[in-house]
Amino acid sequence: MKDILCLGIESSCDETSVAVVKNGREVLSNIISSQIDIHKKYGGVVPEIASRNHIENINIVIKEALEEAKVTLNDVDIIAVTYGPGLVGALLVGVSAAKGLAYATKKPLVGVHHIEGHIAANYISHLDLEPPFISLVVSGGHTHLIRVNNYTSFDILGQTRDDAVGEAFDKIARVMGLEYPGGPKVDKLAKEGKITYKFPRSYFDNLDFSFSGLKTAVLNTINNEKEYKVEDICVSFEEAVSEVLVHNSIRALEQNGFNRLVLAGGVAANSYIKEKLESALKEKGYTLCYPPNVLCTDNAAMIASSGYYSYINGIESELSLNAIANLKIGERG
Repeated sequence: MKDILCLGIESSCDETSVAVVKNGREVLSNIISSQIDIHKKYGGVVPEIASRNHIENINIVIKEALEEAKVTLNDVDIIAVTYGPGLVGALLVGVSAAKGLAYATKKPLVGVHHIEGHIAANYISHLDLEPPFISLVVSGGHTHLIRVNNYTSFDILGQTRDDAVGEAFDKIARVMGLEYPGGPKVDKLAKEGKITYKFPRSYFDNLDFSFSGLKTAVLNTINNEKEYKVEDICVSFEEAVSEVLVHNSIRALEQNGFNRLVLAGGVAANSYIKEKLESALKEKGYTLCYPPNVLCTDNAAMIASSGYYSYINGIESELSLNAIANLKIGERG
């Protein structure tokens, strides 16, 4: 069977990334141009600034990705691109670039759901991983438990009813004066702290999550306590988050008869959450899969992997493909 090279493009938020991946699993290049330093001064991503920077970077990053992979556009078989969810202006830059490349080279175009891409990052780092399995997706905008039926079919088992985990991390970090992005700072400081606060946990009859009450309780503690240790707040908050994620993940595995949890999304880089999940799953005889940190955060290699599996399963996009800011998992725009 002929090798299939997929050029992936990711521009849903503040990373301009382009990658070349062979057969969905072998990364030949994965160039990531981050805008973190630009948005730091604003305490978060400014959509208009993000879009402008994607426009400035996209062609440079495409060129770098092809050069590092030692291939040309003629060698590429598929063009894959994130078309949602995300910041619509940022998404449009990647989608426009991908459509232009697909039109000029007459190569197939495949639109990829950003979260399905995060799940696919695990195919790159775990070569034996194949669906079906349960995936816990934790990121700045999403907290989902998903049954991955096959490479292109997904069922949401549970999701947050309010704040995503990453969103709560960033808001708490901002109130404590930690610079953007807050998640990694909280994770680092938590290693120096002691669990001194019993913050609330929300549990439901189903597999849904809620973090707004936890976030409010933490913010109230910060605002009302005359003296507190940032490190203690961080670790107490992480402990509360981890307990809920562990509880629902184990329930999802038991209800669906699986023994392996696949972790995905930017918050999958959090060391505390990974350790808690790994320890709790091991006690039950279950295993945990997660990608290296570079594939947890936004990157194009995961988009190329997901795009490859869509393509070989007969899914392609028209050149009329548009960015969809609130695209749902499993939807095809």
